[in-house]
Amino acid sequence: MPPETTHTGREALALYPALGQVVPTLEALGSTLGPVAVPAGAVLFSENSPCQGFPLVLEGEVKVSRHSSDGRSLELYRVVPGELCLASSACLFRSQPLSAQAVATKPTRLLLIPPPVFIQWLQTPAFRDAVLGLFAERMADLTGLIDAVAFQRLDQRLAAALLGRGQDLTVTHQELAAELGTVREIVSRLLRRFEREGWLVLAREHIHIRDSAALRAVAAALT
Repeated sequence: MPPETTHTGREALALYPALGQVVPTLEALGSTLGPVAVPAGAVLFSENSPCQGFPLVLEGEVKVSRHSSDGRSLELYRVVPGELCLASSACLFRSQPLSAQAVATKPTRLLLIPPPVFIQWLQTPAFRDAVLGLFAERMADLTGLIDAVAFQRLDQRLAAALLGRGQDLTVTHQELAAELGTVREIVSRLLRRFEREGWLVLAREHIHIRDSAALRAVAAALT
C-alpha cells in the first residue's frame, strides 16, 4: 500500500476505531480510498442528489442543512473529525436521494467510502453499532432543534447564537438568519433592537458585543 494511503489509514483508524474490524479493511482497499481535499465553501453534496459515498472527515468541518424553496436554510448539524454524517447513512440505508446539503465550513480532508463498501461494513457489529449510535445522538440533536424552531422565541435563539463567539463577530445578518432558519429582515430588526438596548454595536459584517450578561439573560429562557 502506498505510504500516503498507509498514513491516511492510520489517521482514519485513530479517529474511527470501529474501522479496525471492518471487511474489506482499509489496507485492502488501498489507493482507492485516497483522501479528498476541498476548500472552505465547497458543496460536498446537495439535496435530492444521489449519494456518492459515505464521508469520513479527517480534518476540517462540514455543515449539513436543509433549504426551502424561498431561499431560507436551516442548519441541522455539523460533522467534525471522528463523527459520522446522518444524511449520508440514511440515504445509503434507504437507497434514496439525499435529504440535505453539505458544505465545508473550512478546508477539509475526507475519505469517501463507496456505497457497496459501506453496506459491507455494516455487517461488522462494531461499525454497525457506531452508525446506529450516530442515529441516536443525531436524533436527540434534531429533536432539540425542532423544539427550538417550533417553541422558542427568535430573540432568545438569536441571543444564544451571538454568545460564545467572543466580543467581536465577523458575520452578516444573512448568515445569522440562515443559521436560525429565518429571514434576514427579522434578524436585522432584532439586532437593531439589541443595539438600542445598548447590548451590542452593529457595523458592516461586524457585531461588537457590549453586554454579554444581558444577552445571556435573554438566552437563559431557552433552558
